[in-house]
Amino acid sequence: MDYLKFDKSQLVNTEYSLKKEFIRTNRAGSFASSTIINCNTRKYHGMLICPIENFSGENYVLLSALDETIIQHDTDFHLGIHKFPGEYSPKGHKYIRKYEMDPMPAITYRVGGVVLKKEFLLVEKEQRLLIRYSLLDAHSPTVIRLQPFLAFRNIHELTKANLDANTRAEVINNGIRSKLYEGFPYLHMQTSKKSEFIHVPDWYYNVEYKEEKKRGYDCHEDLFVPGYFEMEIQKGESIVFCAGTKEIAPNVINRQFNSELKKRVKRDSFENCLENSADQFISRKGRETTIINGFPWFSTSERNTYLSLPGLTLARGDEKTFLAVLNTSYKHLCDRFSSDRVLSKGKASVDVPLWFIWALQKYVEYGADKKNLWKKYGKKIKEIFQHYKFGSNLAIKMNENGLLWTIKQGVTWMNIQNNGTFLNRRMGYVVEINALWYNAICFALDLAAEAKDHLFVSDWEDVPVMVKESFLEVFWDKDKKYLADYIDDSHKSWAVRPNQLFAASLPYSCLSKEQKKSILDLIEKELVTSRGLRSLSPKNHEYVGVFQGNETQRNNAFHYGSVFPWLFGHFANAYLALYKSGGESRIQRLLNNFEDCLNEHGLGSISEIYDGNPPHRPNEATSYALSVAEIIRVNKMLQQPSKID
Repeated sequence: MDYLKFDKSQLVNTEYSLKKEFIRTNRAGSFASSTIINCNTRKYHGMLICPIENFSGENYVLLSALDETIIQHDTDFHLGIHKFPGEYSPKGHKYIRKYEMDPMPAITYRVGGVVLKKEFLLVEKEQRLLIRYSLLDAHSPTVIRLQPFLAFRNIHELTKANLDANTRAEVINNGIRSKLYEGFPYLHMQTSKKSEFIHVPDWYYNVEYKEEKKRGYDCHEDLFVPGYFEMEIQKGESIVFCAGTKEIAPNVINRQFNSELKKRVKRDSFENCLENSADQFISRKGRETTIINGFPWFSTSERNTYLSLPGLTLARGDEKTFLAVLNTSYKHLCDRFSSDRVLSKGKASVDVPLWFIWALQKYVEYGADKKNLWKKYGKKIKEIFQHYKFGSNLAIKMNENGLLWTIKQGVTWMNIQNNGTFLNRRMGYVVEINALWYNAICFALDLAAEAKDHLFVSDWEDVPVMVKESFLEVFWDKDKKYLADYIDDSHKSWAVRPNQLFAASLPYSCLSKEQKKSILDLIEKELVTSRGLRSLSPKNHEYVGVFQGNETQRNNAFHYGSVFPWLFGHFANAYLALYKSGGESRIQRLLNNFEDCLNEHGLGSISEIYDGNPPHRPNEATSYALSVAEIIRVNKMLQQPSKID
């Protein structure tokens, strides 16, 4: 029985099926994404989306969709589905009888006496999609027609019919190749069985993307169809359609499909779904290994890389990938301290070097040797500390009291803007940055002492005491019994946000046990939900409990109440550190809630955010690296009671 389940009776109901999306990726950086009925509702949906080297490695939609038509007795039954203004056409979803996710996405159609199964996968290390059609039952001669819809555009854009498009189709072995514009690779479309290609070039106008319309974006696109493939298919026969940036010998297409199928890991449990999802975020290109923030529209970023790295790698026993990602990213960490261009664009992230140090700290928890760690990364840590200490970064500096003072807005993780204006001021003394700073200094001193770097120890050993005293004096309120979110020249924010959580969850903390308990009690009462932690307490007059509307409205909600699953990992850290094994049942109950997420939005994965208000509807990216990473990390914590006690 499949672990991921779907209501068969609801598959024909677009209100049900269009909310459920899938992601499939490969090691070559390609991915496929759509809804379970293969009706694209986002400009980010497509059957073959590839990084194009000629365009800075950005992702481009090559094959947007592939429509199938079954022909019997000269009657056409169209299995595809597209949304156009005011209608769906064709309405092939009405023939769907079953949808499966394991070991790969598969749709079973029934048209009268015809039962056709469609399965697809991406080749692991090539820019290639394989779709297998199996005729399970038929009582009359049957013909299958395959109609490709081409886009050849960046995933963030939409294309329109134009005279610049190259509408020619060049014949190749068992298929054609097409390249709409210069600079792109050819898209080779072939079939495992000899087929006839009918060249009928045409544009399909105003394909509508429902989710883009809902989000207030341009939502209409014209897609080019070069023609269609047609061939007979016998009962019990399987035919594979192949689309890739390189031609393939037709006689190996079936063999490649079967070979790739054997590599698939079953999604037959909560843990295996998370394992599959985690693998999709790891991108390997040449000597570089990076983490993709999420799907379907993200690329990579430093903060999310370090935050998600321990969960995606170390918690899964994958030290090799941890080091590969770390060694790809850390060398340029200090560029942000000297780049006026980066700062002027509001892209400086003053906490990123501190999260890099936190990732190293997690590496030690999983058994890394401290001496070797300092030998390899000590120079970079010293460089980071010097930049903070002497204020060479135009966005942050260390004050005389030892705390870090943030000079610019929009340089913390709460950095959403509307029309160039940051919605969260959060400058001056910022609580999580200074909690991370104290933790980083203490950890670095531990590494340096182990490696007998006496000079570094001598320079920094008195700083933690000063930072701790200043931190409590500046942030703690003995009457409120929690920490301020930030303090600048004119304001002290007492908004109840999750940022103070890090002062309790990090291995080195300025807080006493009683102070940690007070903070956790408040966070559990006002921020903890079944999907993670709210970004703002519902008691705050600025709280927005539902994430909806146009871009401006959504931005206003993003950090003003939306729930972030990744914060649950740090809550679990703090809770288990405080209550030891006595806190396991509470964390386990909260963790169990995430099992329901796997069938809600991005199938088999966890979304970026959820509504602050029940029932905590999923929103934004359908599969988010940081959400998945932290749930994996919590699950691992609970499986290792020795680390709790």
